[in-house]
Amino acid sequence: MSDYRRVYIPGGTYFFTLVTWNRQPLFDNADHVAVLRDAIRHVRQQRPFVMDAIVVLPDHLHTIWRLPENDADYSGRWREIKKRVSRIIAPASDAQGERKCWQRRFWEHQIVDETDWRLHMDYIHYNPVKHGFAASPGDWSYSSFLKCVERGWYDMKWGAGIMPHIEKLNFE
Repeated sequence: MSDYRRVYIPGGTYFFTLVTWNRQPLFDNADHVAVLRDAIRHVRQQRPFVMDAIVVLPDHLHTIWRLPENDADYSGRWREIKKRVSRIIAPASDAQGERKCWQRRFWEHQIVDETDWRLHMDYIHYNPVKHGFAASPGDWSYSSFLKCVERGWYDMKWGAGIMPHIEKLNFE
């Protein structure tokens, strides 16, 4: 049994990695990405949070959330998102009553300052390039990169070349 303990800080900012069951490429399908987006939208309506960034790749996703000032329950939000997605993408259950859609757990990291936030933002948006799915972040449609360009957080040409400060990072 693992001794891992999650850090719950009301109003905290967190980077998350979620992986599909056995790294199945469930999100190589636009319909499945739409299901995920709908699930996130639904949970955000019920239990608000701000999503600074997201990237969805075929077998995993990364995102940064900012929770409300008096709320630290990101696990409950992820549970509801994962359930909504699983009901549609993997409707059949196994003998244990599990749907083979997501790995059981997810990885989180509490963002501690602006530098940490920027590093994780860069990691998220460069991820499709790192994995060979796009030549530049702006070429990947399942990402918040273009919205971040609109906000002035990135130049459209950012990430089109090798990014040594994030190329070797592995937050998966």
